[in-house]
Formats: sequence, C-alpha cells, structure tokens
Amino acid sequence: MNKAIALIITIGAFIGVFSCSSTTDANGDKKEKYKVPAVDNTNYGKLETAYFASGCFWAVEGIFDSLKGVKEAESGYSGGNTKNPTYREVSNETTGHAETVAVHYDPAIISYATLLEVYFASQDPTQVNGQGPDHGDSYRSVIFYTNAEEQKLANDYKNNLTASGKYKKPIVVQIVPFKAFYKAEDYHQNYDQHHADEPYVASVSIPRIERAQAMFPKLLK
Repeated sequence: MNKAIALIITIGAFIGVFSCSSTTDANGDKKEKYKVPAVDNTNYGKLETAYFASGCFWAVEGIFDSLKGVKEAESGYSGGNTKNPTYREVSNETTGHAETVAVHYDPAIISYATLLEVYFASQDPTQVNGQGPDHGDSYRSVIFYTNAEEQKLANDYKNNLTASGKYKKPIVVQIVPFKAFYKAEDYHQNYDQHHADEPYVASVSIPRIERAQAMFPKLLK
C-alpha cells in the first residue's frame, strides 16, 4: 500500500475514534467510572436556566453538573431552525443547531456571572467552530441570553477578557438571543458518567471536565 494512502487512512481512523460524533446512537453496557456526586441534598429555591454551547455537549454538561447551585444540566440543541432535530441531523450540519447545554441553577447559590466565568475558562474561546478534536458549526461556542441582563453580563465578560490580553487570537464566542432548546436523546444525558471507557470520553471529555474542576474547587458540589 502506498505510504501516503496508509497515512490518510490512519489519520481518518484516529479522527473517527477521537471525536464526539463517532460514538454509537444507542446505549451500551459501559462500566461507570466518572461521576458527579450521586446525592445532592441542596434545598433549591426558584430556578433559572442558562444556555451555553462550547463543543461537545457531554463535557459541558459534566462541567456544569458538578457546580454547587446547579440542580441539573441537560444536553440538547439550540441556535438553528430545525424543530425537534435528531443527533444525526445536527452532527451532519444540516440544522444550524449547536450542541447546547441547558443549566438549571439557583441564582441565590450561584450567579450567572459565575457561570460565565466557568464557561469561558473551561474552553478555548478562540477556536472557531469547535473545541479540541471536534470541528463543525454544531460545535461552535455560543452564549444564548434570555434577557437584557444576561446579554450585558456576557458582553461585558467577553470584552473584559479581550482587553486583558490573555489570548493572542480573537475571542470568537457568539452572544445571541435564545430562541428554543430541544433536549437531546436520552442516551446523551450524563453520557460521560455511563461511557467512561469509550476512547473519546476517556481521552477528551473527562480530562476537560477535570481541568475545569481543578480551576474551581470551591464551586464544586
């Protein structure tokens, strides 16, 4: 076999294994390794919901799910025009949707500003249409604001981060009005907890969660 062809095949196989969209569309019998606290005894008050996208939603869900004041984080789709999209449709980049996480939180325990801090710190906000090995419009970074206050806080945070000079490249996180959220298929919820042995989860998703948790130890449940 021609060496060039063999190299292309090898690279293609590597990308196929180590990408969010390469996994099966059904539940598998996987040994659980990674877990957020199994019991959350928090007495939650009135909840609000924030919507964030930054790459594969499995890790984003895990990051926010581990924070004090977050009752639940759900994986889903937002930002496109297709109603009730499927994972396959979103992965094929035909819907305009981004993989998004709905963060249901108690603002008396954790503020929207703190959620923004975790959001920006847990990704590369300069990567266009993707995070890490995941590339495509469905992996773009987006903050979907639901009111004027969220819009101002998000824009102020992005502008201050740009002014800080922390990043040499432009911050490409989009800040757009929220329209609709479609919850992803059941097998996507808490995916990393149930599929820790999968190559992508073990090498990309869980390390990303752990890096975020290491940056904010006082915020963890």
